[in-house]
Amino acid sequence: MKPLAHLAHELGLRDDELIPMGRALAKIDQRRVLERLGQRAPGRLIDVTAITPTPLGEGKTTTTMGLVQGLGRRGRRVIGAIRQPSGGPTFNIKGSAAGGGLAQCVPLTQFSMGLTGDIDRITNAHNLAMVALTARLQHEHNYDDAALARRGLRRLDIDPERVSLRWVIDFCAQALRSIRIGRGGKMDGVEMDSGFAITVSSELMAILAVSRDLRDLRERIGRMVVAYDRQGRPVTTSDLEVAGAMAAWMVDTINPTLMQTLEGQPVLVHAGPFANIAIGQSSVIADLLGTRLADYHVTESGFGADIGYEKFWNLKCRYSGLRPSAVVVVATIRALKMHGGGPAVKPGVPLDEAYTRENLGLLEKGCENLAAHLQIVRRSGVRPVVCINSFHTDTPAEVALVRRFAEAQGALAAVSEHWLRGGEGALELAEAVEAACAEPSDFRYLYDLEMPLLQRLEIIAREVYGADGVTCSEAAAAKLRECDADPETRGLGVCMVKTHLSLSHDPDLKGRPRGWTLPVRDVLVYRGAGFVVPVAGDIKLMPGTGSDPAFRRLDIDVETGRVRGLF
Repeated sequence: MKPLAHLAHELGLRDDELIPMGRALAKIDQRRVLERLGQRAPGRLIDVTAITPTPLGEGKTTTTMGLVQGLGRRGRRVIGAIRQPSGGPTFNIKGSAAGGGLAQCVPLTQFSMGLTGDIDRITNAHNLAMVALTARLQHEHNYDDAALARRGLRRLDIDPERVSLRWVIDFCAQALRSIRIGRGGKMDGVEMDSGFAITVSSELMAILAVSRDLRDLRERIGRMVVAYDRQGRPVTTSDLEVAGAMAAWMVDTINPTLMQTLEGQPVLVHAGPFANIAIGQSSVIADLLGTRLADYHVTESGFGADIGYEKFWNLKCRYSGLRPSAVVVVATIRALKMHGGGPAVKPGVPLDEAYTRENLGLLEKGCENLAAHLQIVRRSGVRPVVCINSFHTDTPAEVALVRRFAEAQGALAAVSEHWLRGGEGALELAEAVEAACAEPSDFRYLYDLEMPLLQRLEIIAREVYGADGVTCSEAAAAKLRECDADPETRGLGVCMVKTHLSLSHDPDLKGRPRGWTLPVRDVLVYRGAGFVVPVAGDIKLMPGTGSDPAFRRLDIDVETGRVRGLF
């Protein structure tokens, strides 16, 4: 690893713009850097997305790191941006999100286990809002208006049946999804249904991802809706007088963490929301910094183009004001075979021989899924680059088939061996990305923010997912109407909650499903983050821990204190 001071010097950072966080990590003072470089013309912005993945993942972060290393090998001034991993997948099935092989972000242990504390601070700030809410409910239940006034409080008349916030924890804890709180006596709170979500699904994580500076962060926190009163009016963190304290918990999270690839290129790690249950992007601040500090800035969107890229395109780019010069769609032979009708792929279970032997029939049929994702990217006005993420079981005929298919769809295509050979293995991909960046683009949003929300949902469902339309539950339809009627919410963006394992809402529908309708069962309102969140299908905001989680293989070397077993 390069010394951080050396890495910062290569980036052009000044000494007072680097905030050391131990021997291997540092934060970047985003305010100082953007005040100095904010007027500089931005470099090329490259987004990395993927086809619909198997449950094993298809190497999107690995590709992001490989591309950064490949561009570095070509002598380009480049920087990457990825999200901080959640403890949920790190200690569960999926593992950390640092990349893999010779295309990684390091140091892995600190990256995977808390980093510089941002997720812990978000957990505390979020749960402080719940403490303020439940305490106020108890006081309003126990005291009349005069007694409240003597305590400096006014009655908010919160409806305990309409509390929209839950507690958070950064693990996959399915046993906490639904709980009953306030049980006991008068001093134990108001008894009501509650539960936990995973921290990265918190609106606070989304607020960190979309904020442009500390002032923006503080204002957004104050707009968070935590509940509704008995007249149906929103109750915010500002109403509870807790927004300032929440911001105090989060003040240090505003600065991205500086890390590096195995080959010494800089990487910014900032924010960590999932894409299937949240916005799924690293921060706007990381992109603003990266495009000012480098000629090429490679950022990653969660899961496939239907989820991560759609939110990058229609939400994140609106917040940042930046436009992508190229979009990389990661594909693997194994995932395309699965979408062609191959056997189920399950974590912890050996792959069926269909995935390790040449099978052009399965592969060709599965390319329909690739076509759908390429069309999504092209719909945004940007030419996609297909990265065929190489596995040792891929045959020349299979690779050639995918390349021909991608090029027939109007995309550039490159085979990349970054996992095996690092930046050298990503030179073809880096060359293709540079070629895409040199082409003119016609970037345009999918929808206008003035459209009614249901109309925007229909557009996303039909033009991105390939659905025939949308059906809403009675409750969801009512919330959409309420949002359209409210000046505070009618112009908010749309952040869909949907499975990442299918273009549809049903994780079992592989390939390119046709003849289906998107069912929206609920609608959440994130006023602070600035979007409405329709919930499709049966997806949970708190994932579950599997029967063979990664924590079973984690331990320490008692002589050195080093952690072993992370991946």
